[in-house]
Amino acid sequence: MRRFAVGAVMIFAACALVNPAQADDLVPTGTLRATFIGTNPVQATVDPATGEIRGPANDLARELGRRLGVPVKVIPAVGVNGVLNSVKSSEADIGFLAYDPGRAAEVDFSQPYSIGQNTFLVLDTSRLKSVADVDRPGMVLGATQGDAGELFLTRTLKDAELKRNRDGNMETALTMLRSGEIQAYGTNRQRLHDLAERNPGFRLLPDNFYGVEQSIIVKKGNKTLLDVVEKFLNEARTSGFVATAIERAGLVGVDVAPPRPQQAR
Repeated sequence: MRRFAVGAVMIFAACALVNPAQADDLVPTGTLRATFIGTNPVQATVDPATGEIRGPANDLARELGRRLGVPVKVIPAVGVNGVLNSVKSSEADIGFLAYDPGRAAEVDFSQPYSIGQNTFLVLDTSRLKSVADVDRPGMVLGATQGDAGELFLTRTLKDAELKRNRDGNMETALTMLRSGEIQAYGTNRQRLHDLAERNPGFRLLPDNFYGVEQSIIVKKGNKTLLDVVEKFLNEARTSGFVATAIERAGLVGVDVAPPRPQQAR
């Protein structure tokens, strides 16, 4: 399977999306500038020693640039607002972000290219066994403020209280759990998997509460670029490029998003 996937990527990379004149219009600075959330491993990671960026967001941005015939600059941003603001202000041409209806009022979203599952981290000694045990009276949960998982929990929780981790520092999440301030902390499975690997005494619940759609965003109303991105993602999915990028990054709980008819957003 790996040989097939690599071959598919090579074939995919040989196909152009637009002619050079169109690329000039799509990328006004001559360089495709892409931002992603620097602390979200589902999108990409930055090697602290070398500064090298690895992950699906990096692979997709660089492949899109190759197919447009332009150089690429991939930039980690601070949180959701960092990505949103970079695209809204035209400091970036595209951004990588989880779809949310509120965010869609500010930028235009492509179809999703991957789905990152969200679950809860609990103490090893916790009585919680599954996501179904979490939303009950008296339960206090934690989540990163502004994170797609937090937005989902805000919309859907019926009985449990939600405490928001304002700065997104995962050490804060561990402190909240150890002190008993919260009984479970919800965010993407990859991030929690990495955290539990480094910190004995914690475990992940075996199931998930939300599948977060990772998409590419463009400035509101930039239909021309959005159409090119849509075509690119359709071909990236079909060729196996997205699957290979996820596999190469070694991501946990992340799947290729299935194709679906495009809807007005």
